[in-house]
Parts: sequence; C-alpha cells; structure tokens
Amino acid sequence: MSSLLQRGIKVLELLAGHPEGVALSAIASATDMPLSATHRLLAELVSVGYVRQLREQGDYVLTIKLVSLGLAFLSASGMVDVAQPLLDALAEESRELVRLAIVDGEDLVFVAKAQGATRGLRYDPDMGLSVRLSCSAAGHALLSTMSDEQALQRVARQGFGDPKDFGPRAPTSVKALLAHVRSARKLGYSAIFEVFAPGMSAMSAPVRLPNGPAIGVVTIAGPMVRLTQARMLELAPSLMATAQEVMAASKSSTLFAQSRRSAKAAR
Repeated sequence: MSSLLQRGIKVLELLAGHPEGVALSAIASATDMPLSATHRLLAELVSVGYVRQLREQGDYVLTIKLVSLGLAFLSASGMVDVAQPLLDALAEESRELVRLAIVDGEDLVFVAKAQGATRGLRYDPDMGLSVRLSCSAAGHALLSTMSDEQALQRVARQGFGDPKDFGPRAPTSVKALLAHVRSARKLGYSAIFEVFAPGMSAMSAPVRLPNGPAIGVVTIAGPMVRLTQARMLELAPSLMATAQEVMAASKSSTLFAQSRRSAKAAR
C-alpha cells in the first residue's frame, strides 16, 4: 500500500467518526501530515466524490459514496438478505437490538441489525464499525471458538483499548478476559454487563462452520434494566438457534464464502 493511499484511508477513517465535520488543521494533526499535503489529499478526495467541504466553516465531511459502496457490496453478497428475516424474528422476540457481525480478516464488523425495542430506552450504536474483541459480547463469542492461546494472540494484535472508552467492567488483563472467554465457551454464548458501555448488557452466539471456525456472530444488546441475567437465560436458546439458522441460510452467499476464507486464514 502506497503512502498516499495509507494517508487517504486514514483521513476517511477519521471523518467516519465525525459526521459533524473536521477542520483542515485537525485532520492534519490527527494524521500527522503537513497542512499543505493534507489540503491536497482532501482536494483529491473531494474531486472523486468521497469527501465534501462544508461552506459554513470549511470543515470536511464524508459523502454517502463510501457508504453506498459498502451497501452495494452487502446487497450483492446475499448474506444480509437471507439473514435479515432471522434477525427480525429474534428482535421481535427479545424486544432488543439484534445485530449480525461477520469476520473480515482479523476484524469483526457489524453488517446488519434489527431493532426490537419499541418504547423506553433504545440502544442503537453505529453500524459498520470494527468490534473491540476484548470488551464486547461479540468479541467474546468469537474468541470462545478458539483456544485460549489463539484468543490471546488475536487480542494482543488488536489491543485492549483505552478503558475510559468502554464500560466500568471492561477487562483490562489477560486473567479477566479469559474468564469471559471460558464462560462463553462453556455456555455456548457470551454475556456481558457494563463491559462495552455503562448501563448496557449484551449477549452473543457464534455463527460457526460445522467443526470449523466462526464466520460471524449474532448479538442481542440493550439496557441492563431490561436485558438482565434472568432475561438472557430465557433468550439464550433462541439466540443460539438463530446463529445456527444464519449459518444454514447463508451458505450460498458470496459474503459467506469470503468470511469463511477470512476466518480460516486468521486462524
């Protein structure tokens, strides 16, 4: 990957986290580039339609072109289309947010969701983001399909992240992480409380090849006042059944085949 391409991707990733826009000077500082080089790179991204400049204050924002590419890819793959009715059914039963994440190399990325909460608190984080494996139900579910050594190697490459960015119970040590992973391995699904975010709980089951690696996970997430430990026990059979159904329904999709290769290569 060329230096210019690397810088362009850094800028796109930065802007993806700031829909309100980012000033030229802030982009240059965050990407460690001179102002002049940053301005030229942004001008190129503007010219090809991936970035636009807000006239009011001159800040830069992403256009929907990048999003459109991702949505077009997911639509062509077929996996989300076949999985969506299954996610919808689980969301209706759980009355919480249900999401599907797939393995992409060493990353785990959310690609589809169904919102089952019709009133009260609604948990609805951004889609298309890579999952922090060490402090998420999705990450723990994926890691539970590996040996302890493989799981720790994967987390070591990604890192634990900054504790202030997650919940008060986010694991920050190998011992704490392995406790979560081993519990998920024993139960067949992961369960966390105030690990990913304060006041929130989540559970996740792996979408796993028969006698093989996981190619994704299905999660249920919501406020702790609703998604309690007792409620998780009630939902666990449906969650695991949905993960198996997603596996069976997705075999013909191109995204399934790609995820399968990614999962195997990552191991």
